[in-house]
Amino acid sequence: MQRGGTVKEKFRSMKIVQKKICLLGDFAVGKTSLIRRYVEERFDESYLSTIGVHMSRKRLERPNHFLDFFIWDLVGGEDFHKIGRNYLLGAAGALIVCDLTRPETLPKLAYYAEQMRAVNETAVLIFIGNKVDLATERAISDDELHQAITPLAHTFLQTSAKTGENVNNAFYQLAELLEM
Repeated sequence: MQRGGTVKEKFRSMKIVQKKICLLGDFAVGKTSLIRRYVEERFDESYLSTIGVHMSRKRLERPNHFLDFFIWDLVGGEDFHKIGRNYLLGAAGALIVCDLTRPETLPKLAYYAEQMRAVNETAVLIFIGNKVDLATERAISDDELHQAITPLAHTFLQTSAKTGENVNNAFYQLAELLEM
């Protein structure tokens, strides 16, 4: 037996911290695909619109504890107005997503940030420009993305659920900020 117990005993005694986080953005920006890439490490080309809310869980091993992310994938667009802010209650943070190939999704970042802040003014928000892999179809520049989020935050990430680019990093940064 190792000093201080076995590895199994160490993990059994580690504290578990639970955090509810939400993915917000208009329909078809890639919220479900980002979650699927992060939680299941896969991508599916077929588009299935989220109806209402879908929940997933992923455990992260942190230096002194486990962090359980309870990830709420919320319907976007007009349907979000119908379900109201009740689904945001208890959320510690959110990834707010726009589609880099659809400029009409960019101004909605502020709307979703406002909805989250109305429920939890200290929520950690990370802004995502998704579908960076579709470079020839890209319609939102880095400057436009930066200008849209400047009143809301200082940084944004560009991700691709398809290739996995920056997906883990987005959730990792959220975890880091939630534990500050």
